[in-house]
Amino acid sequence: MLKIKNSYNVIGVMSGTSLDGVDICFCNFSLENDEWKFLIHNTETVSYEKNWISRLSNAHSIAQSELKKLDIEYTYYLSSIILDFISKNQINNIDFISSHGHTVLHQPDKKITYQIGNRVELNKSTNIPVVCDFRVQDVRLGGQGAPLVPVGDLLLFKDFSHCLNLGGFSNISIKSNKSIIAYDICPVNIVLNKYSRLNGVDFDLDGKISENGKTNINLLKSLNQLSYYSSNHPKSLGIEWVKNKIFPLIDTYKLSVEDILRTFVEHIAIQISDNLKGTNLRILITGGGVKNKFLMKRIKKLSNHNFETISENITDYKEALIFGFLGVLKIRNEKNCLKSVTGVNVDHSSGVIFG
Repeated sequence: MLKIKNSYNVIGVMSGTSLDGVDICFCNFSLENDEWKFLIHNTETVSYEKNWISRLSNAHSIAQSELKKLDIEYTYYLSSIILDFISKNQINNIDFISSHGHTVLHQPDKKITYQIGNRVELNKSTNIPVVCDFRVQDVRLGGQGAPLVPVGDLLLFKDFSHCLNLGGFSNISIKSNKSIIAYDICPVNIVLNKYSRLNGVDFDLDGKISENGKTNINLLKSLNQLSYYSSNHPKSLGIEWVKNKIFPLIDTYKLSVEDILRTFVEHIAIQISDNLKGTNLRILITGGGVKNKFLMKRIKKLSNHNFETISENITDYKEALIFGFLGVLKIRNEKNCLKSVTGVNVDHSSGVIFG
């Protein structure tokens, strides 16, 4: 049984839908005068090989028996990555691993959410306590199971009125006094990376491919008219929605990669600007999309707001950091899922503990 104390050394592990790789963050969380502080010690992103990109990209459509095999294999793959990270950084003072796993199914309206890699084998193969599987309980209780990062936005990044992340999806936390709402805005890198790969690259470096394209007004209009964007929060997106709604819509237009990326960048910028209301906002922006210079240029142009970054570690590893923090809250049996965010009836402490 893990002890309740005021300082924890945690390895946070995150794999996002953009399939960039596995983000690992070794950090300390300490409770000082009723406020949580954090210190990041070591970070690493382990890029997925093409074989894993293919398998994870198609995992939502395979048979249940095959998905279980993939889950076990992926769990051992995660454990090998984590053990390598520990060895390279000579870490010997870990309280526990806190892992998001990798989402392959997310249909909260059907009470379905499934993250592979959240198995007891992660504990057994690393011989370190593990906290994981944070979404399932919330979905079973009738919530969206997402976003889960907002509790960290609320308690670790208090100075910002808005926290905007540009990962596989863009999601936003909006704070007012001590309350918070949050939701997914639109797909980002899950779409941009897919079409960049058709040009033989893993991602659109600095947005140079999209910058050379032309916006297709008809596709842009069709994208912006998708019903998700006019629905109220709580709401969240999954890969199934992208594969059912976004990709078929884009592919009907038979455009060049450059024009697809240019049009989708504009779509992202419009959707984000539409969700940033008010003046004198203090916006923390994080995630891989921050490094897409052309995307950021369009977001700034359309929204007319300033965006702040803290450090490269926060930009790249904020989600891994916060999933580490979710584990701390679970260990202490404190609330890490917020009803104002997921739409569940009650704030609760979600996750499973192994070891």
